Amino acid sequence: MADPARARKVAERIKTLVAEYLEREINDERLGFVTITDVRVTGDTQHASVFYSVMGSEEDRETAETVLNEYRGRIRTYVGQGLGIRLTPSLEFIHDAVPEGAEQIEKALAEARARDAELAKAAAAAKPAGDANPYKE
Repeated sequence: MADPARARKVAERIKTLVAEYLEREINDERLGFVTITDVRVTGDTQHASVFYSVMGSEEDRETAETVLNEYRGRIRTYVGQGLGIRLTPSLEFIHDAVPEGAEQIEKALAEARARDAELAKAAAAAKPAGDANPYKE
């Protein structure tokens, strides 16, 4: 039976170990600025999905993806030594699209605020149609 608390702890440890390995061991200048954002482990701890984000252009993201896939075996070895569990999970690197999505949401919110300000300005200068008191007394 899968233990979600154990899987969560293993995921956090994998996140730390992968970040350490990227910082200390990989001296590949193609890697650029990569941040490990999240790790999700299956309940049986056989597979880990490592989410990362890259600061830079689309070309930088593709290059970082290539480098991470080249070093996947070495990173897995390092993670296995650091975890100390019987079976080392396989690693899958997935680009985290959350920052780009958040940027699009921020743009949409800024546009909505601008439209609301225009509407408020137009409403302040508006006069009611017809008489000031349209109700018959």
